Amino acid sequence: MTQTSDTPTGTNVDQNVDQERVRALDRAHVFHSWSAQALIDPLPIAHASGSYFTDYDGRRYLDFSSQLVNVNIGYQHPKLVAAIQEQAGRLCTVSPAFANDMRSEAARLIAEVAPDGLESVFFTNGGAEAIENALRMARLHTGRHKLLAAYRSYHGATAGALSLTGDPRRWGSEPGVPGVVRYWGPYLYRSAFHAASEAEEASRAIEHLRDVIQFEGPHTVAAIILETVVGTNGILVPPPGYLAGVRALCDEFGIVMIADEVMAGFGRCGEWFAVDHWDVIPDLITFAKGVNSGYVPLGGVIISEPIAATFAERAYPGGLTYSGHPLACASAVASINIFREEGIIENARQLGDVIGTALGGLAERHPSVGEVRGLGVFWALELVRDRATREPLVPYNASGASAAPMNEFAAACKERGLWPFIHFNRTHVVPPCTTSAAEVIEGIDILDEALTVADRYYTGD
Repeated sequence: MTQTSDTPTGTNVDQNVDQERVRALDRAHVFHSWSAQALIDPLPIAHASGSYFTDYDGRRYLDFSSQLVNVNIGYQHPKLVAAIQEQAGRLCTVSPAFANDMRSEAARLIAEVAPDGLESVFFTNGGAEAIENALRMARLHTGRHKLLAAYRSYHGATAGALSLTGDPRRWGSEPGVPGVVRYWGPYLYRSAFHAASEAEEASRAIEHLRDVIQFEGPHTVAAIILETVVGTNGILVPPPGYLAGVRALCDEFGIVMIADEVMAGFGRCGEWFAVDHWDVIPDLITFAKGVNSGYVPLGGVIISEPIAATFAERAYPGGLTYSGHPLACASAVASINIFREEGIIENARQLGDVIGTALGGLAERHPSVGEVRGLGVFWALELVRDRATREPLVPYNASGASAAPMNEFAAACKERGLWPFIHFNRTHVVPPCTTSAAEVIEGIDILDEALTVADRYYTGD
């Protein structure tokens, strides 16, 4: 392979590595998640920089997926890489039983940008472990066992987190953890409540949730968990009043409110945390992904003072060997400081206007675009066969031949140098929060071309 001009300075990629060897070893020894092993052929990636990654043939892709919606700060940010290198030279690892400067500083900075009253941080290795510990905290704090979780949700792939997950990824692991009760969250475009406006959707969703609580027995419900903005299952932005209504129900019945911000937090929605848009303060916030853009595995739970006080003189029964790992915490410290120094939150907020306007233009030109929704750098196009009936472009949980239209659309994006994020009948627009407005328009222009593929399947008037 010949090194291309966009290869970052100082890259450690061996230009003599044969991509076929990389592929062969992957196929021989790597067991991939969420995949039928014989039916996949992962693309070998040589290097990345900013909002782009490059394969071994030198083909560069503008990343509209941020990998798994986690590379918020972009690829290979030099200050973040340097912070990890400096920490590795000083202290690579230390057990959670000791105090460590990077762990302490990371916790301080996270509490500083979190809503008022959330002052303590329990560190984990990722989002799913954060969810597991938030559930444990809620159950122990309340002495109750039931957990209310939405159908349209994803919370992680560990036992408890997957039990809470509403989408089909949970099916293969059922029966799951006992005590999980499902409810419908707001989704006006496909309203479960036959609502005609955001106000109706919010009020009816809250009444539905109240009914679920009443019929389950409020005294048995430990927590209501929700993705502040539903991520993989549709970029569902809650209507005004909904989160405040959930907060009020939790206060009324003594239920812990858990905001899963693993995907929506740290700039993705144009704020430090998505709850900031609605001035709602949950009891627990779970985070991961954007806290350090996945440069080193890290997640955690931000804990309100009353819940932290539960464990002041009572041991918390949980822990992880790598909780608050120095390399991970050093990267979080660097990332938060970079966000502040370079105005990344503000950039994400401004990109929201650019993306929203440009995607609105796509909806005007392409009949297959049923709805555009999102905020910050967190958007989705819902693709349909018929705008009047809102029939999805592909069925729910489509696979094989039934998923062909979305697969063809994704292939058209990749052929043009754009790496999309697709799920069911949606394509999500979730580039790094550091992406420029020009790069966003570059990617949306490619979407404009690729949507002609989806339009061919349109059957409406």
